[in-house]
Amino acid sequence: MEKFFKLKANGTTVGTEIIAGLTTFFAMAYIIVVNPSILSQSGMEWGAVFLATIIASIIGTLIMGLVANVPYAQAPGMGLNAFFVYTVCAGLGFTWQQALSMVFICGLLNIILTVSKLRKYIIKSIPVSMQNAIGGGIGIFVAYIGLLNVGIISFDSGVPALATLNQPKFWVFLIGLALSVILLVKNVKGAILIAIILTTIIGIPFQVTVPSDTVSFTEACQALPTTFLAIFREGGIISLFNDLSKLPLVLITIFSFSISDTFDTIGTFIGTGRRSGIFSEEDEKLMESGSGFKSRLDKALFADATATSIGSLFGTSNTTTFVESASGIGVGGRTGLTSVVVAICFAISAFLATFVSAVPFAATAPALVLVGVMMTSSFQEIKWNDLEEAIPAFFAGIFMAICYSISYGIAAGFIFYCIVKICKGKAKEIHPILWVCTGLFVLNFILLALL
Repeated sequence: MEKFFKLKANGTTVGTEIIAGLTTFFAMAYIIVVNPSILSQSGMEWGAVFLATIIASIIGTLIMGLVANVPYAQAPGMGLNAFFVYTVCAGLGFTWQQALSMVFICGLLNIILTVSKLRKYIIKSIPVSMQNAIGGGIGIFVAYIGLLNVGIISFDSGVPALATLNQPKFWVFLIGLALSVILLVKNVKGAILIAIILTTIIGIPFQVTVPSDTVSFTEACQALPTTFLAIFREGGIISLFNDLSKLPLVLITIFSFSISDTFDTIGTFIGTGRRSGIFSEEDEKLMESGSGFKSRLDKALFADATATSIGSLFGTSNTTTFVESASGIGVGGRTGLTSVVVAICFAISAFLATFVSAVPFAATAPALVLVGVMMTSSFQEIKWNDLEEAIPAFFAGIFMAICYSISYGIAAGFIFYCIVKICKGKAKEIHPILWVCTGLFVLNFILLALL
């Protein structure tokens, strides 16, 4: 195990990696129930999506751990599943089989972008100040996810505000947050995981720790054939090209899937990988060599690219690198062993979904909030007294949470970076790839406005 994962070289141990894997899993386990609940609204069978979600997560995460040796977990992404149901199916009138087909094509496109090294070159073209802004922005975004998950930020009055603390889940969350803070500042090993477990137990008398409605493993297996390889059956991928008048709309939709998937991943890798040392200077040198997939970042990008197409074959929307991986990285996860532990947990959850689903958001939200606190340290590297650097950094860092999208935060940062450089007469400093990416973001916004 030491030889395969290079634990000592990465400054970690088996125990640390196991704790990191468990922390990441519990922080993202909600996807097991939430994803089928969303996708089933498009007409897909709940049990089929439930099992497809678990299978896609296992395969994608194992590839990330065993091939790339990095501590990232993959699963069907939130936001992308909502786009699948509410925009593509409900709004544009595509069937779920056609939507899955577009996800499959999106995955193939991402594989091509990765093999051709374009996704790597995009990362290399992003200025250091923007990378620090993305890192800090990921921290705010992760903390915001935690607060929204538990519902302590209310939108009932039409504006965001602190919810009235009159619900048991809020008290359990606050107790869990206090526990997490105490354990962290006391430097207790496995502090966040311990806090999640204790808060889950505390939630029992509050009736906050309760299992969600799920299906049995047998029932899920019986339902899976309805979505497995459905894209290759009647009404699937071939049907996308039967009506040439709809071809532009199909291409626009695939483009929207792809740009969100690509930049969500890039943002997550930049935000969590650079400062933690997962993607080290040695990786940078291997990337510069340009030959083959030698660096961990190259392999991680490839692992992420393959997961989307694999997931669509089983019957789920875009499988992507989960930003909640930051929780495991925050407690010391540094190698693929963390990912393997997450994958094993997903496999077990197929049989114990009722128990896994009982872990409430009130128990996992404190972990995300405090990991967000740790990650905002990247902001200290930014020259905030220099508007040329501060303006793009602000929009990149803040818009992630405001728009609830990593890719939109990056888009805002890119756009204002170009505007500032042009106004300062420094347009030549903008990397050509950054020009192209900014143009694609603007085009995406225009196309989405026209849909």
